[in-house]
Amino acid sequence: MKKILILNGPNLNLLGKRQPEIYGSQSFEEYFETLESQFENQNLQLYYFQSNHEGTLLDKLHEVGFSWDGIIFNAGGYTHTSIALADAVSAIPTDVVEVHISNIYEREEFRRHSFLKNVCVESIVGIGLKGYEEAIKFLMNRK
Repeated sequence: MKKILILNGPNLNLLGKRQPEIYGSQSFEEYFETLESQFENQNLQLYYFQSNHEGTLLDKLHEVGFSWDGIIFNAGGYTHTSIALADAVSAIPTDVVEVHISNIYEREEFRRHSFLKNVCVESIVGIGLKGYEEAIKFLMNRK
């Protein structure tokens, strides 16, 4: 059975509350239940973890990045600032797909650079929560 972790970074615990015009009105916990239902009976276990702390995200990448089948990573604001997270992704053999709900390349200038893009196997941006679904499909077809 394949194991895929969805790893969300800072402020993504506020989905459904924070700027619904950009991020939508559904919480990630609600959406995660939809994903679990959608992918049940497909030899797949989905896990979800969120943290607002960079070090905790690093620890989680190190914990699962040497043995799991895939990681879907929305690093939130750390996407644009964290070389440490990019280094962690490049250090692990597990495939990592970068996901962003909004199109970071069409937002404020400071959001248009991703330290993760070049160290991830794929980057999916700007299609809302559906980006997570597309990332799962990508990882399921990869191996």
